[in-house]
Amino acid sequence: MGGIATLTIFQFLLIYLLLIIVLLIMKKSKINQTKLLLVASLRMTVQLIIVGYILQYMFDNPKPIFTVIFLIAMIAFSIDRVIRSRKDLNNSFKIAIGASLTLSGLFVLIFFVSVVVNKSIFNPQYTIPLAGMIIGNAMTGINIGIKTFMDSVNKEKSKINTLLNLGVEPKDILRPLANNALETALIPTLNSMVGMGIVFLPGMMTGQILSGTLPTTAIMYQIAIMIAICTSVSLTVFLSLNLGYKSLYNNRKQFLKN
Repeated sequence: MGGIATLTIFQFLLIYLLLIIVLLIMKKSKINQTKLLLVASLRMTVQLIIVGYILQYMFDNPKPIFTVIFLIAMIAFSIDRVIRSRKDLNNSFKIAIGASLTLSGLFVLIFFVSVVVNKSIFNPQYTIPLAGMIIGNAMTGINIGIKTFMDSVNKEKSKINTLLNLGVEPKDILRPLANNALETALIPTLNSMVGMGIVFLPGMMTGQILSGTLPTTAIMYQIAIMIAICTSVSLTVFLSLNLGYKSLYNNRKQFLKN
C-alpha cells in the first residue's frame, strides 16, 4: 500500500470552497451565524497549524517533559472549557469535575498506551493523539452530563425542596437525576459505536488507512480507542456527578443551589 498523498497549499485551500455551501444554507435558512462560522473556521485553522508545528518539533525531539507539558495543557484547557460554560456551579462541584476529568482521562490513557499498545506513556507519537481523542470526548461527555443534570435540578427545584422538607435524603433525590444525566451523556458515544463500520468509517481508522496502515490493524486500533473513549466518558461523568451533587446540600440536608 502507498503512503498518504501529499497536499499542496493550493489543493488544501480548495476545501474552504465548501464553506460557501454552508454560508448559502445559512442565508437560505435565515441563520445569523455567519460570523461564528468564519471565526470558528479561522480559529480552527490557526490552532491546528500551530499544534502541527509543535507536534512536529516534539516528534523530532521526543523528550518526556514536552509530552507532560502538552498533556497538562490539554487537560487544563478541557477543564476550563467545561467550567467556563457553567457559571452556576459551586467551587466544590468544579473541583470534582477537574479531578474526575484528570484522573479518569489519565487512567484510561496510561492503560491504553502502556498496556494495550505497549509503548512508553512519554512517547508523543502515541500519547498525544490518543489523549486528544480520550480527553476530548470526556470533555464533551461531561459538558452534556452537567448540562442535563443542572437543567433537571433547576426544573425540579421546588420539588426537591419539598422532598427535603419531608425528610427525604438529598442523595435519594439527586442520584436519579445524576443517573439520568449520565445516560444522556453516554448516548452520543454509544450511537457512534452502534453505527461504526456500517454507517460511517471513523476518523482514526480513515487516517490510518490513508497513511498506508493495513485496514485490519486500523480496525483493531479503532475498536480499542472507541472502548477507551466510552470508558473515559462514563467514568468521568459518573465521578463528576456523584461527587459534585453532594456539594449542592449541607450537613443539615439543606439544598444550597441558588
